[in-house]
Amino acid sequence: MLKIAIYGKGGIGKSTMTANLAAAFATQGKRVIQIGCDPKADSTMTLLGGHAVTSVMDYLREHDEEPTELAQISAQGFGQVLCLETGGPTPGLGCAGRGIITTFQLLQDLRLFEVVKPDVVLYDVLGDVVCGGFAAPIREGYAEHVLIVTSGEKMALYAARNISQAVANFADRAYASVLGIILNKRNVPDERQKVEAFARSAKLDILAEIPRSDDISHCEDRGMTVIEGAKDSPCAQIFQDLARRLCTLTSEPPHA
Repeated sequence: MLKIAIYGKGGIGKSTMTANLAAAFATQGKRVIQIGCDPKADSTMTLLGGHAVTSVMDYLREHDEEPTELAQISAQGFGQVLCLETGGPTPGLGCAGRGIITTFQLLQDLRLFEVVKPDVVLYDVLGDVVCGGFAAPIREGYAEHVLIVTSGEKMALYAARNISQAVANFADRAYASVLGIILNKRNVPDERQKVEAFARSAKLDILAEIPRSDDISHCEDRGMTVIEGAKDSPCAQIFQDLARRLCTLTSEPPHA
């Protein structure tokens, strides 16, 4: 099972990257789960035709008991991707990271992986704050690998450095390791060079470069990924290539 947590600054396009990767894996014959780990609970909407799945935290607020079936807190999206969202507390009340911890505990009780038997699990995680619940995918063994999404913008690179350092802090505990960087371009001056400089300093590879594309925005307006709505586009091919590359990278034996 390939388990990847996708981190990056809020608004950098993590959900777009994650959903398109999920769709790409699915079209390549993989059984995929995507778990949105953000209080906004909008990670999976482009897999669900623009609709939102009931988040775990919303379900718990609306009912007097925990869900007893996965179907109560999940939905099947494009390519049969199983979509879940942690959600968060009522705005202004409580700890957002607690929603992630609560969700992960609940999914263990519901035996998510044993029931679904996924090939790929993708976690879409807010990366401005890598602590508490938001660090759970890194330090609790849920994800084995991390992808960092960044552009060449100053604050995106600042968040990327923090994420890289946070993962490195857990290196001696056999927790998740960073596979590499996804450059989600914003067309800022010298963008590629800035991200390459960060990649060199962090000793990471840029695994994919996603151009700023109307195909992505047009498909998202229709509640779709480019894998579904523009499958022959250059962007869709980049995501397909990235999915294949990730399978190759994670199947290689460790170096002696």
